[in-house]
This record gives sequence, C-alpha cells and structure tokens, in this order.
Amino acid sequence: MKMHIHELSGCAPAPLAHYLKALGILRLVAEQADPQARGWWEGERFRLATVLGRDALERFFLEKYEPTPIFNPWGGRSGFYPGSSEKSARLVLENIEQTSDLRFKVYKETVKVVRATLTTVTKGKKPDDDDKSRLIQSLRHSVRGKSTLWLDAVASIIGAGNELEVKHPAIFGTGGNEGSGSYTAAYMAAIEQCLMKKAWAHALPLVLFSESTNPHCDWAQSMGQFIPGAAATPWDLLLALEGGCIVRSAVATRSSTSSTRWMSSPFYMAPTSFGYPSEARIDEFKLNKGKELPGQGEQWFPLWRQPMLASEVSQMFVDGRATTVRGKAVDAWSMVRAIASLGVRQGIHEFVRYGYQQRNNLATHFAVPLGRFRVPEKLSPQLPCLDDLDRYRWLFTLRREARDKNAPARFRQAERALGDALFAVTQNPENPADWQAVLLALAKVEAVMVSGSGFRAGPIPPLRPEWVAAANDGSAEFRLALALALQTDPDNRYDWTSSVRRHWLPMQGRGQFAKSGTGTQTRLLKRTDVVIHGRSGLDDAIALVRRRLIEAAQNGRRRLPLAPTQRDGATPADIGRLLAGGIDLDRTLELSRALMALDLRRWKGDCVPPSSWQHDTPDDAWLAIRLAHLPWPLKDGLEIGIDPAILRRLESGDAATAFELARRRLRAAGIGTTVQCATVSPETARLWAAALAFPISKNTAGYFVRRLDPNANI
Repeated sequence: MKMHIHELSGCAPAPLAHYLKALGILRLVAEQADPQARGWWEGERFRLATVLGRDALERFFLEKYEPTPIFNPWGGRSGFYPGSSEKSARLVLENIEQTSDLRFKVYKETVKVVRATLTTVTKGKKPDDDDKSRLIQSLRHSVRGKSTLWLDAVASIIGAGNELEVKHPAIFGTGGNEGSGSYTAAYMAAIEQCLMKKAWAHALPLVLFSESTNPHCDWAQSMGQFIPGAAATPWDLLLALEGGCIVRSAVATRSSTSSTRWMSSPFYMAPTSFGYPSEARIDEFKLNKGKELPGQGEQWFPLWRQPMLASEVSQMFVDGRATTVRGKAVDAWSMVRAIASLGVRQGIHEFVRYGYQQRNNLATHFAVPLGRFRVPEKLSPQLPCLDDLDRYRWLFTLRREARDKNAPARFRQAERALGDALFAVTQNPENPADWQAVLLALAKVEAVMVSGSGFRAGPIPPLRPEWVAAANDGSAEFRLALALALQTDPDNRYDWTSSVRRHWLPMQGRGQFAKSGTGTQTRLLKRTDVVIHGRSGLDDAIALVRRRLIEAAQNGRRRLPLAPTQRDGATPADIGRLLAGGIDLDRTLELSRALMALDLRRWKGDCVPPSSWQHDTPDDAWLAIRLAHLPWPLKDGLEIGIDPAILRRLESGDAATAFELARRRLRAAGIGTTVQCATVSPETARLWAAALAFPISKNTAGYFVRRLDPNANI
C-alpha cells in the first residue's frame, strides 16, 4: 500500500498540549486504523507516515475514532455523583451511556465497571481521602483495556495493606483535576462536541494541519496547564489527553533490600531552577499560606528524528527512567548527565523541558516550557569527567544544602551558577571555555564554603586528570593555573600536607574539611595555613609564597618548598607574559583553586599542556630572584639558599634591594650575574613577588643560571 507522509503542523513541541496531541494521533491511528503507522519530529512539527491519505485521516477521527474511556471518580466533577458541581459532567456521562453509537461500546462498558466498583468500595458515594487508595486499587483490578493506560498516567499506589498511599504525577494535576477544574469533565465535554454533536468538524484541519476555513475556533472550556491562556478547540483537548495516556507512570522499588516503593513518571524529576534564561529560585517551590513546599517538579519530553511505531514510542516512555552511573536521574543535574552519557534510549535527539509551576492564584499550575536540551550525537570522551562530581554524592548533598531554609543567598547563587555551567558543558563538551566555566563555578562554591556555608557537602571531590585536557584552551592563564595548583613539597610529595590546597581550604586529610563541634554546632576550623582567600590573585599568590617560607623556616629548611609535579612547571614564556602584565592573575588563581582538586595519585606528566619557550623571557633581575627561591639544590648539590627578606622587600615595592639580596645569594653559590641592578615600579615589584608562586622545573632553573652566567657549569 502507498504510504502517505503528513506534515502535522498543528502538532509542535510547545505548548505541551500540542506535543501530547502528536502522541495521541500516532497512538489512535496505530491502534484503530493502521498498525504500521509511524511518527517522528522534523523541525518544529510532527510527521505521520500512514496508509491513510489526508481525507481518510480526517474521516477516521470524525467517523471511526473510538475514544479512550477516561474517568476520575476519586476527584471532583467526575459525573458519577449527584450535586450541582457534578451536573454538567453528569449530563454528558449519561449521554455517553445512552448513545447507540458503536464507537462508545468500550466506553459504556468501562463506565458500567466503574459504577459497580463504586458501589462495592464506597456504596456509590464520593470517596474521602481514606477511601481513595482503596478505590483506585480496586479499579486497577477491575478495569481492563485502554483505560489501564489512563490509570497509569494519573495515579499510582504506593505501599500495601493498610499502608496504601496514592501518588499523582504532575502532568494531570491531582489525578485528573487541576484546582477546581476537571480534565475528565472537559474531555467528556469535548467528546460530546466533537463526536456526538459533530459541532467542531470544521476545526479538525486546524488541529491537524494548522489550516482552517473558520478563523473562530476558540473553545469556552479551559485547557488547564496544557495550553495556558491560549485559544484551543475541543479536538486539542481530546487528542492531548489521548496522547497523555502514553506518559505512563510506574511503581519502582527503591532498593532490593527495602519494601519501600515510590512512583516514577517518565523523564520526571524534582524541580531545578537553573539551565534556562528566566530561572528563579521560587520555581522550585509552591506556596501554601506563605510556606514554601516542594514544587510539582519538571518533566522532559523526548523528540526523535527517525520514524517510530506507536509501540516503540510507548516503550520509550515506559523505559523513560534516565540513569547515570549513580542510579536514576532525580533532578536536572543528573538528567543532563544521563542524557549526555547516553543513559537513555537511542534515537532521541532532543528533549523539551517543562516545569509544572504554580500560577498566581496558587491553586493551579502551568506547564511552562523551560527550553531544549540536545542529546549529543556521539559520546564525548570528556563527559565522563562529570561523574567525578557524583562521587560521595557530592552534587546531591550540595543541592540539599543550598535548599536549606537557612542557606544564605550567596550560597544558593553559587550552586545555581554551577548548575548553569553543567548544563552548558553537556551541550558543548568539546568547548574548553565551558569546562573552565564549570571549574570557576566550583571554585566559587568552595569560596562560599570557606566562609562557613554549605561545607557539609565537603570540598570538590578528587578530579581525574582528563579534566585538564577538557579545559585546556591553550592559554598561558590555564597553564600557569595548573602549575600552581599541582605543585607540592618535593621532600614530602605524596603526603596530603604537601599540597597547596590546604592553603585555600582548611583540610584534614585528603578531601576532608577540618571541623570542630557536632550537630548544628559544627564549624570549620580556623587554620593559620589557610592564606588564599580569593579576593585578589596578586595577594593570594604572594600569601602562598610567604606561608611556605614561614613553614620552611619552622622546619629549619632554607628552601621554598614549592616544586612542580613531574613536567608541569611554568615555562619561561608563560612567566615572561605574567611579568609583562599580559596575564589575568585573578582568573589564573581562580582556576587554580578548582584545579587543586585534581587527584595527584592519578597524575601523569603527559597530561601537561605544551607551551613555547620562544618569547617573553623574564627580566634577568627577576631570574636572579627566582633562583634564590628554589625548592631543591642545583646540579652537584649546589645549594643557593633563601633569604626571607627578599620577599618582604618585593612586597613593599623595593625591587632594587630584593635583587641585591638575591645577587649576593647567587654570588655566594658561585653564580655570577651580568645585570647589576634592578629598578622597577612598586606595582611591578609586587608582581615579581607573586610570580614566585609558580614553580619551575630543574631544567628551567638550569636555563636561568646559564642565562645569567654563561660560564656556569649547570
């Protein structure tokens, strides 16, 4: 048979009703007319491939389509009870029960089963809260056919025996009701208008193809959160709820060792207020009498490019429990990592993100589109780096701490900035700038922790060496940041105390904060070795050198115990640019603070980004000062030794005296200098002091010696 490809311009990824309408059209055509029908998304519209031509497709919905029995006798305006509020729905339900149209045979049989179940469970009365769970469970046992899809979409039972509890996915409000409105009542009204009275046949081309000869197609009924405030027809609601039956929830076991169970809706997760332009903290909550309660959550709806059968689409939603290496995706952070790591079914090229956000009237919600998330076409080798942030449940704990009612605004802002950076990097995993944005966001989070907020999450977990390749933009700033972050005490290289990270964070052991007190009285310890405060890159670099010199003197050593790890020392070219004022020292130190979390136990020298030696060689006077601050003896045990007064003179802006002191140290070690004096501005003198924080290798030190004294045998 000839296949017809229909461009359903009336079905778009947004608003949500139009997305669900596409699912409904595909499901109904496949179940009732053409089992081989396939659907897919192309651009901003849905395409349907079927043996039905355009006229046949329209005739199917107008004359043959059998509506799915949808009901909610546990909610308001269901039509099953007496009373004025039930009148409209009750009259429509009675009309359905009395019609002789064979299209409603299954609907009538289902209503009969529902009424019998009501008689058994509630004696025909509207159930109270205690009876709702028993009623829904009884309906699950008694109702058969397509109505089970509806039950799965609107309600799940958690627990067993006397511990039953009903959970309602946010997509259909509270089990088919949204505030005082009823989706099922509106659905039955649409059935009456479209299928029984055939009063909206003129609107079907608009609904399917965005074509209409009648410009007035507004319907008086509300579409609830599916099309907030927009014009719609009863066909829109009818087909949207039919499509919503595909978005089925499930009850999943929390763990293999626990009987506790929880409801899981496809691609549904806790609300997260980042990753979209209009983000605001209140998006994560709903207000009730001025109190902030957990929000309705958010749901991500997949778009796919290849033609899929209705059964394949349905299975995609059944399997829509996106996972990361740590388990089910429970929030937007874990969702983007699951998608980026191909933890979802193949074939999805993009997700449309919807948040179920509270309206101003506080009683109902909107399904608000929050943007798109593109699924990477191939697995990027850099993306597994993000798994490091899941270690020790760090991201989860960080998010929990940021949502504590006592969390300061600056901590919440830092956590949200990190979330935005994570979103961006998963969309552009090949872009080093996005990886650096994550590192900078991590550094800002730790900066707030140091001030005493959110530190219970702990410092950044150990990062694998691959972070360096991912974030390397080829800049001197990045290379210098890496060199500073990874330097250690050469006499005690593998002890955590040799790391410079303890000068940024109060550490106790590798990867742990030093704390005092218990419970709510827990505080970070005030440590004298914490001298990097993140206020100024220049001041932080000088403070690091000063602190290491003090510690060396306390241990009776006449060296600056800051040495590079393997081949990751700063090169003459990069230091030359720094001394020439061509380096953003604030950014360099900020990157360095995050790179201090790199796991030195997994570090290899081949991870170091290459650099050139060909230009920007430092001033000879500074070379002498640098050689007077080496962490180890030169060749043949040649020890230059340090003079702490050199750093003090540089800090005060007196480069001339600092150079003279360094020249004496070199002359005493047998190294001459061609330069005899140094005259620079006080600002440059302080920059010379800061440059001492960047370690050099033994080869570089030898090059500096030969530059100053060509006759030196080094």
